[in-house]
Amino acid sequence: MNNLLFVIAQTQTNPLMTFLPLVLIMVVFYFFMIRPQMKRQKELQKFRSALQKGDKVVTTGGLYGRIVEIKDSIIFLEIAPNVKVKVDKSVVLKDISDAPQQK
Repeated sequence: MNNLLFVIAQTQTNPLMTFLPLVLIMVVFYFFMIRPQMKRQKELQKFRSALQKGDKVVTTGGLYGRIVEIKDSIIFLEIAPNVKVKVDKSVVLKDISDAPQQK
């Protein structure tokens, strides 16, 4: 009987120590994956709300153009002289007006 109690007492571990690795993995995942992604999303949203007529931008589809007109969530891009396309504001990735021109 004493041996049985001794074995049961040894197998019981602290529940906190059981979940500690899982909690640590979740914390590391948050700080290295979720938080930076949220920061990038916030910066992209801020960039899109600050777009103005005349900005040169690139879309997710690879279209390079200059903003001609902005209406709520729609942007009209001029991709060539007298060629305008209507795109959603959410497809604009970055501003290329400050990028160095290639020769």
